[in-house]
Amino acid sequence: MFANFFQLFGRRPDDDYEQAFVKEIDVTHEPVRSTKVERAIFGGWLLIALKSAVVWWACTRYAVPIHPLWIIAPTVAFGLLCTFVYYGRR
Repeated sequence: MFANFFQLFGRRPDDDYEQAFVKEIDVTHEPVRSTKVERAIFGGWLLIALKSAVVWWACTRYAVPIHPLWIIAPTVAFGLLCTFVYYGRR
């Protein structure tokens, strides 16, 4: 163990040593879009729209002490986040 440790300070690294490290990676292909995932995102937005309509209706019909946007806004925000992450990836 100490022999290898002392060799580290006692000699200069070879040229092969510097070439062993990855210096650059270049990816040029576009990510493949999955139709199943895009349909799932579309279905999720349909469910969000349905939930929003039901929540708005229920909050106006019954005496609920909160505004419906307190429930709808986080759902739409996370739906937007998921949609942007999928379509914004490279």
